[in-house]
Amino acid sequence: MLKMLLARLRQGHRTVAFPPPRPALPERFRGRPVLAASRCATQSPGCGAGPALRHEPGRAPIFDLGASQFSPEETEACAAGALRFGSEYAMATRTREDLLTSTGEVKLATALERESRRLFGHSLKLRSVSAGGCGGCEAELIALGNVVFDLARFGIQFVASPRHADGLVITGAVSRNMALALEKTYRAMPEPKIVIAVGSCAISGGPFRGSPEVLDGVPAGIPVNLYVPGCPPHPLTILDGILRLLGRM
Repeated sequence: MLKMLLARLRQGHRTVAFPPPRPALPERFRGRPVLAASRCATQSPGCGAGPALRHEPGRAPIFDLGASQFSPEETEACAAGALRFGSEYAMATRTREDLLTSTGEVKLATALERESRRLFGHSLKLRSVSAGGCGGCEAELIALGNVVFDLARFGIQFVASPRHADGLVITGAVSRNMALALEKTYRAMPEPKIVIAVGSCAISGGPFRGSPEVLDGVPAGIPVNLYVPGCPPHPLTILDGILRLLGRM
């Protein structure tokens, strides 16, 4: 027991301040993209960088954060070096269209209306549904509850039943086998409620986009209030988006 107490004292305070003044992100972290449009002037349409980068001759390239897997292959495929990933973790938006950018800058999520902020601002219960994900986004959601990020200090918790939830967090490309379960979960939640799409799969289908076995993300019948891009998104990206939605930034 004494050894455990001494070890705990040596560890010190582990919970990061939020927003962190200087987040200790790993070197391989790939955050909000940076685009140098002028370098794309001679590139052919598509540029080989996959569905995330749209290029039309004579127009500035458009990068879709919602379709990006934030992979080295995406930057390597851009031979002109016009695309790189920066270290900015704040990327969540209120609309799907806000994830499209020609510079890397995005319109970050704005707060809910006043009444919703009053209801959810200091006590938000979330139900998570993995609708055909690989487990990456789910792992980052679990990490939000550890001592480093400590989601509960903001009054935000995950609950086991949709009937106890204020919001629905969706991960995965929404496989056809999970579509009905997702719809029933959404319907079981009391009004008012919010929906958060986490990860490129939930936003656009991710690497499974176009497969006949998935719906390419959250179906149109479930309105999304917050889009959190990433593959998977960092816990700070998720936390930043939720707090912006609650007007607590």
